[in-house]
Amino acid sequence: MSGGIHLHHTTEKVERPVARRPRQLPADIPTFINRTKEMRLMDKLAAEQVGRPNAGAVHIITGMAGVGKTALAIRQAHRLAPRFPDGQLYINLRGYDPGAPINALMALSRFLVELGVPAAAVPGDTDTAAATYRSLVADRAILIVLDNAASAGQVRPLIPGGANCVTLITSRNQLSSLTIHEGARRVTIGTLTERDSVTLLRKTIAGYRTEDAPHKVAELARLCARLPLALRIAAERAVSHPHTSIDELIEGLRGESSLWDMLSVGGEGEEESVQPVFSWSYRALSPDSARLFRLLGLHPGYDFGINSIAALSATPVRRTRQLLDSLVAAHMIEQIVPGRYEFHDLLRAYALDKANIDETPESREKALVRVLDWYLHTAGAARERLTPAYGHVPLKDHDSEVTPQPFADYDSAADWAESEDTNFPALVAAAVKAGLDSHAWRLALLAANARAPSAPATTWPAVGLAGVGAAHRTGDRTGEADLRRALGYAHVELNQLRESLANHAQSVELYRTLNDSAGLAESLNALGVANMRWRRLVAAEACFREAKEIFDRGESLDWQNLLVVNIASVHLEAGRLDEARTGMEQSLRFNQEVGNKRDVGHALRQLSAIRLDQGDATTALRLAKTAVDLALDLRNHLVEGYWLLAVADAHTALGQFNEALTAYQRSAALHRRIGDREREALAWHGTGVVYQRLGRADEAADFHRAAAKTQHELGHTWHEAIARDGLAAALTDLPQQLNQWRLAHELLAPFDDPRAVALRGEIEAKLK
Repeated sequence: MSGGIHLHHTTEKVERPVARRPRQLPADIPTFINRTKEMRLMDKLAAEQVGRPNAGAVHIITGMAGVGKTALAIRQAHRLAPRFPDGQLYINLRGYDPGAPINALMALSRFLVELGVPAAAVPGDTDTAAATYRSLVADRAILIVLDNAASAGQVRPLIPGGANCVTLITSRNQLSSLTIHEGARRVTIGTLTERDSVTLLRKTIAGYRTEDAPHKVAELARLCARLPLALRIAAERAVSHPHTSIDELIEGLRGESSLWDMLSVGGEGEEESVQPVFSWSYRALSPDSARLFRLLGLHPGYDFGINSIAALSATPVRRTRQLLDSLVAAHMIEQIVPGRYEFHDLLRAYALDKANIDETPESREKALVRVLDWYLHTAGAARERLTPAYGHVPLKDHDSEVTPQPFADYDSAADWAESEDTNFPALVAAAVKAGLDSHAWRLALLAANARAPSAPATTWPAVGLAGVGAAHRTGDRTGEADLRRALGYAHVELNQLRESLANHAQSVELYRTLNDSAGLAESLNALGVANMRWRRLVAAEACFREAKEIFDRGESLDWQNLLVVNIASVHLEAGRLDEARTGMEQSLRFNQEVGNKRDVGHALRQLSAIRLDQGDATTALRLAKTAVDLALDLRNHLVEGYWLLAVADAHTALGQFNEALTAYQRSAALHRRIGDREREALAWHGTGVVYQRLGRADEAADFHRAAAKTQHELGHTWHEAIARDGLAAALTDLPQQLNQWRLAHELLAPFDDPRAVALRGEIEAKLK
């Protein structure tokens, strides 16, 4: 059996999985024009490819910037959607934004959530996440749209292997390796014909301008380079200025085109085709709208909420909303959901260029500082709701023009953290680039301490390392120590325990140097947690006891109780049951009094294990079931998966094998989604024990063998020894049995606690 450990930082709620049929396609564009030839070609190619034994159809829509690749992909996706009853997935990979693109792991995380996997349970590496994704869609008919891909490597993990899936990819690049290795078919689109360009303009301005001469509309289309993006912006300009003659519109745009011709050096860059239209529309904006537009180019996020924009521009929220409405109407930005906005990548680049030209260095820095301050203080407020017991980050006063967003309850804070999760890497990077290291390390730490309950830890370690560098440059050793501790916890979540030990040890040493007793105690507890996962019981208990001595001198009852729990968990793992029971019962009483459901559940789970070891399986089952009920109330799959192991163990002891197998299977599935391979393997081992009790030795051996292999790969020698002992019992060949017992005995050699001594004695008896 395996004793548990209390991390103190996993109090979040996690969504329960539900079977989902995603419907992620953006709205179709009502003014879409023609492209019938390209759509017929894709229909033909899809008919040839779908149903192949190895993969479904993959189409790459390629062409220059602003030519309408996304519009074509979305139109085609809406046409095909009825053929894909299991759902449609869409993501903008932002491969050409001025900032960093969405990487494959971030995209997989979003897709897995839409397919029913709790986001906090997404596997921690790209390969495992991609394998989970492929498994989920293998037998389903799903349409996938991967918009604005920069490279084949960015999209390859997102292409499913299911024969009934179709993947549409848009990119400015050819992505030749996908056509070579994945059998993708490429469809290249060019600019619209003059006739189609005029039709697009006519459809957009219909009902607003009826007197414009056809040849004048054609001239306007030519000045827009027959690019759909430029044509739509020009049409909106014409609609919003119905009393301006078309001759004036043409002359204004012709003047901008002439200016760009003079400024252009060599004609490089596809964006030059639409720059005149951007400039023409920009100059037509009111001064306040133009200022907001260019300041938005400085916003580091992929998309942005109205409150952060108000802080960026130092404008009241009500006025900010009015200005944003004017920019949306001019097609200069897009509203993706109520209160949140994003740029077309070309327009973001143009806005940033205008900010660099029309704003002073001082005004640019002030705008960036304001928006970073807003994120710092808003994330701090979210942390107070999400993790009030830990993770406080000291913040400096913010500008009076910045109004952080308040949160009324846990769920509102969680919703905000979820919507902003992907922005934090960009925020930290922007702060580092601007030399705002004080902002950078605090943002990095808050990205961990106020992380969305639904967000995986996968992308945070890189952010944390950037934060460590920033804290070191500022000379803030406390910030550096806090970040090292946060990195240690993240690596535990990702089953990277050596990295966790290293970061926790660095945090401890930094706090010793600082003579910071509270910080030292928290980091000692964290180091004890990591040691416990490796079953280094002596080291874990030493860390916990030193931390407890520090907290006992203070007034933190929560932390004092936490250390009682963790020390009791060490005793349980070592087989010192009476000591473990005393500590757990003390913890149970305390947490029942303060109403902490999660910690009540943890104590019940551990008391269940103690009762089972003492031979009282009936009580053990009752306690474990109560714990799992609490996990369900909390919507927390992290603890549900672990506590289910205790339920399954008790069912096994009572001979209730069907119930045990059901619990082990659910535990294994939850741990696989979470990415906790160690505990998934524990569920496999338990399943092997049940099959052995049922007389199904071959199946038992398979499960024990798989568990032993995984624990060996992870370096968990104790759990590997347990699995090899189970494997030996399931084998019928005596030499093979003895070999497995010898291996188990060797693996147990470093352990000298009572439980290990007893197990070694049992194996020695079998070897005689």
